[in-house]
Amino acid sequence: MKVLHVEAGKHYYGGARQVAYIVEGLARRGVSNVLACPPGAGIAAACAGHAQVVEMTMGGDADAGMALRLARLIRVERPDIVHLHSRRGADLWGGIAAKLTGTRCVLSRRVDNPEPRWLVALKYRLYDHVITISEGIREVLLSEGLAPQRVSCVRSAVDAAPYLQPVDAAAFRREFGLPENARVIGVVAQLIARKGHRYVIEAMTALRASHPDVRVIFFGQGPLREELEGEVAERGLTEVIRFAGFRTDLPRWLGGLDILAHPADMEGLGVSLLQASAAAVPIVTSRAGGLPEAVADGVSGLLIPPGNVAALTAVLARLLDDAGLRRRLGEAGRARILAEFSVDAMVEGNLAVYRRLLSHN
Repeated sequence: MKVLHVEAGKHYYGGARQVAYIVEGLARRGVSNVLACPPGAGIAAACAGHAQVVEMTMGGDADAGMALRLARLIRVERPDIVHLHSRRGADLWGGIAAKLTGTRCVLSRRVDNPEPRWLVALKYRLYDHVITISEGIREVLLSEGLAPQRVSCVRSAVDAAPYLQPVDAAAFRREFGLPENARVIGVVAQLIARKGHRYVIEAMTALRASHPDVRVIFFGQGPLREELEGEVAERGLTEVIRFAGFRTDLPRWLGGLDILAHPADMEGLGVSLLQASAAAVPIVTSRAGGLPEAVADGVSGLLIPPGNVAALTAVLARLLDDAGLRRRLGEAGRARILAEFSVDAMVEGNLAVYRRLLSHN
């Protein structure tokens, strides 16, 4: 079996890491992989040992030439399956390229934002099957008219091994300039509006008087960094909230957090939450999209209504004040990740979809 994977993202974020897991897992099972990605994309190096990497211009939804470039690649490589892993034009133009060449096509859907029914009816004709990373996303597509037999859920996974090692608490505090006895809340997400950073800023405005030892670290980069830094300064929280940027060494430090906060308004599943659970960190997140699948309420974390700052503040205070609860949630979260979110299970799930499609030829 030969699979052409199309990933249009330039940064090696959560979605791209999932693609790398799949490519490596398929290669270990004897599948031949070709990866199409933009020049300089972070995923290229990660997949170089497991796929033939083809870098090409990918200019987004307005780049109609992307369909012709991908069609040429398909005709040269003759894959059995084209698997589209991202948006940014890869979904639309990749689907058209597959249709032009008569090649079976699979789309991975990683976001839960709704689309008009007319668009779903038109666009999703391009794909032989859709794989969602959570049941929440699958339910969105079903509600918009996609036939149940054309969409499967294969949850995202996490390689737990890098997160199982204990973190040196003193080294963690030195690395991020934290006071010796600080309790630390982390947010691991792109700095974009739907991730909910502003809710955390508001919550810390309310909590700083009662919990003066608490510090917050925002891990990640994005277009809202300058705006968020301005809001933190305006509220007098510059000593409380730190911006750590995008860290390639996150597995080394994630277990140093006391709490991971992820009050997102929309989320497909939330790979950073799976990583935090693997590191035995308790989580506070919202009942949005696939987040209730990533975090079992009262088991590996605590769930709140989306956009509810009062609930976020109260739950953070509860966890900060109860070390025993934090420990129980963290330990249960790690056990759940090891049992339910393995990379092997995700790879086998994708491979099963390929096999079903090819068996219908």
